[in-house]
Amino acid sequence: MKIYTRKGDDGTTGLLGGTRVLKSDLRIEAYGTVDELNAALGMLLMQPDIALLKERLETIQHQLFTIGSHFANDSETSHFVLPAFPESTVTDLETSMDDMEATLPELKNFILPGGHPANAVAHLARCICRRAERYAVALSRQTQVDPVLIHYLNRLSDWLFVASRFITHQTGSPEVIWKAS
Repeated sequence: MKIYTRKGDDGTTGLLGGTRVLKSDLRIEAYGTVDELNAALGMLLMQPDIALLKERLETIQHQLFTIGSHFANDSETSHFVLPAFPESTVTDLETSMDDMEATLPELKNFILPGGHPANAVAHLARCICRRAERYAVALSRQTQVDPVLIHYLNRLSDWLFVASRFITHQTGSPEVIWKAS
């Protein structure tokens, strides 16, 4: 099977269900940014010193793929049965954050990305996650979007912040404190 079809040469792409939309469509921006976030998490998984987060990160990657399928689905023309995305995915992130935060010193300053390469990649993923959330919110103003998907992206950006601090703490690296100039 060839990977190229030439159908997108006119600037359109197909949604699940067959509907063709512009590649600049908000739906494409939403699932494309979720895909970009998933790639950034793949980069984070390749970093040394993240063993304690590996299983959770792999779970998150699968959950993001599910979110992408929800954004790519045209519910008016598609007959696909999409995987469920329960609210428990959000509470699982909250529990994981609570567990990590229990090991961390109190946050007393604004901190900057850095101090350890994995910390910087986690912050990059956090920024991409925030953008995915913005697209999801904008998309929800145009079409039906399950609110739990937005809740999840919001919580995931928080989780990535806590994970960045957790990585720094676990590696004995310094937190980079913001100093007003």
